[in-house]
Amino acid sequence: MSRIGKKPVSVPSNVEISIEADVLKVKGPKGELTVSFEPAYVSFAQEEGLISVTRADDTKPARARHGLYRSLLANAIEGVVNGFSKSLEIKGVGYRGALKGAGVEFQLGFSHPIQFDLPEGVTVEFDKKNINLFTVSGINKQLVGQAAANIRALRKPEPYKGKGIRYTDEHVVRKAGKSASK
Repeated sequence: MSRIGKKPVSVPSNVEISIEADVLKVKGPKGELTVSFEPAYVSFAQEEGLISVTRADDTKPARARHGLYRSLLANAIEGVVNGFSKSLEIKGVGYRGALKGAGVEFQLGFSHPIQFDLPEGVTVEFDKKNINLFTVSGINKQLVGQAAANIRALRKPEPYKGKGIRYTDEHVVRKAGKSASK
């Protein structure tokens, strides 16, 4: 049996969960999320502050989805209670970003600024002291991670000078440049 799938998910008192035919609706203080699932493989049972996930049988697809749907439910509960965020930083002379309309405009060393449109439910906030630090946040873990990865992909950190957009906890392995000939 799945180690993750057999753990029950605890539900805080300020979160409401409704189990429908093939959708879980999670409503909390920060918003509402839906998690769709396949009832042919798993089922959910709710009892006094806990939700347990059980699989229909021991087939390979059911075993694969058992832990998946438990993790998706746990992430949805965590998102509507606390939210998720990813911190990124911009390194490079003249590299910067600023909020513009419904998105973010970046100057990343190209001949033109790059406009990045944010997906629905994701916000970007720049640090007041250091304008090269910013945070991507929202209640949907997948959307926040994907938006942060798409922003980083606009200008990945290069290995020689380290210029580009990187996660704040990311370590970029630096290469030695050309050495002078003798």
